[in-house]
Amino acid sequence: MRKRHAVRTRHVLAMATASLLALGVVGCESGSNTGDGGSGGGKIALLLPESQTTRYEQHDRPLFEAKVKELCPDCEIIYSNAQQDQSRQQQQAEAALNNGAKVLVLDPVDGAAAGTIASLAKSKGVPVISYDRLIQNAPIDYYISFDNERVGQLQGEALVNRLKEQGKTSGDIVMINGSPTDNNAKQFNKGAHSALDGSGFKTVPTPDYFTPEWKPENAQKFMEGQIAQLGKDGFAGVYAANDGTAGGAIAAMRAAGINPVPPTTGQDAELAAIQRIVSGDQYMTVYKAFKPEAEQAAQLAVDLVKGNKPTTDKTVDNGSGAIPSFLLEPVVVNKDNIKDTVVKDDLYTVQQICTSAYTAACQAAGLS
Repeated sequence: MRKRHAVRTRHVLAMATASLLALGVVGCESGSNTGDGGSGGGKIALLLPESQTTRYEQHDRPLFEAKVKELCPDCEIIYSNAQQDQSRQQQQAEAALNNGAKVLVLDPVDGAAAGTIASLAKSKGVPVISYDRLIQNAPIDYYISFDNERVGQLQGEALVNRLKEQGKTSGDIVMINGSPTDNNAKQFNKGAHSALDGSGFKTVPTPDYFTPEWKPENAQKFMEGQIAQLGKDGFAGVYAANDGTAGGAIAAMRAAGINPVPPTTGQDAELAAIQRIVSGDQYMTVYKAFKPEAEQAAQLAVDLVKGNKPTTDKTVDNGSGAIPSFLLEPVVVNKDNIKDTVVKDDLYTVQQICTSAYTAACQAAGLS
């Protein structure tokens, strides 16, 4: 099992590296820094949606910034985080454009509302890279993300398989989706339903619940209501769209005295989630290798500053046409392959995972 996951992870990263090479590494040539592309540098705006999900500040931003500086020392990065506020992101984008940004790398708070930003950039001749989340119904130049329907499918399949391993073939699955303003959340939901529907298990409630702003406290409150309605033993498992919502759901179940916690999914491979997996509170997470995603976005941004337009054989329809896209493959992480995935890829060290509270669980999982 471990060997298979290790091979798959190396294959995923190899494919990502190949995509980077296909883009063509463009360094900064000697010459004056005019700030308008050419042989010098240029201003690149990185606009991230929130810090509620730890990946953005801990991984995406530093990885992106480091790669840009490696490829183009003269390039200047204009960074902003919207803290889940679409109006703030709109203002940040306008400020970046007024400040001379030549490329926008935009991870939208609201994929639909962000179309206004893309249209404004288009009117100024500034290319837009839709990063991780898809900007909808608007003219964008590139999209870089993971196969988000595949993420949901992997979550759903892992949950069903785990329940069947426990001898269960039917029952309710509490479904906690992501933010209603995030197009990725809708894709995760679609992929999850492809695995859950027809599995013998039933998702509740109807209609599906989407967690405002991806906040764990909102997921926790919702889960408390589901426990009150269904009873402590009234559901077989929990589909949580990411690790934050999983953490909220698990907190609600623990507070209600549910032990053991039913199998619960997640996504993003957050450190706290990996520790919950080690301890048995969370069954799995989906690992999306942030490094190739962030570095590929940086490579593409530098190429665009230099006036180059890389090609790709993949496209995604955002409602405004077929958008050239770079889609990476997600990987399931559970207790059996932590060492062969997030540890092997240097996302976390064993020491970071195995703090004193997890010493015994780590030893049992072979992480000591």
